[in-house]
Amino acid sequence: MNDRDKGLIALRGNAIGEILPNSGREEIFQNQTIRPILKLQNDIFVESFLNYVNKSKSDFYGFSTEKKMQFIDNAVHKDIKFRNALKGMVMAMFTVEEFREYTLNSSNLNKRMMNMLIERLKDQIQLLVRQE
Repeated sequence: MNDRDKGLIALRGNAIGEILPNSGREEIFQNQTIRPILKLQNDIFVESFLNYVNKSKSDFYGFSTEKKMQFIDNAVHKDIKFRNALKGMVMAMFTVEEFREYTLNSSNLNKRMMNMLIERLKDQIQLLVRQE
């Protein structure tokens, strides 16, 4: 393991969530890698989403909570460019070995990653306010 990989793991901290003997590869990757990265990168995800909202010229800040939730879902699921930017923010924090593991099943791991990110943004809806 090189210095970059050691530094990333030290920065992220330990796994989040239980890893049991019968846990599958995807669940282990999710709890050891994705969850700690999402936690570490949380502030940049919030800022990135606020930037997306401001560039979208929507009335996001005037929406009801339910409509804001739908907007978050649509932004991450349907805007390929935005979703790829978010994926890049996560993948940039992978070690080389984690990247290799990720490439073995990237489709399912991407779904897990984006769903967790959507839930993280929704859970912080109160932080998604206009920045002056």
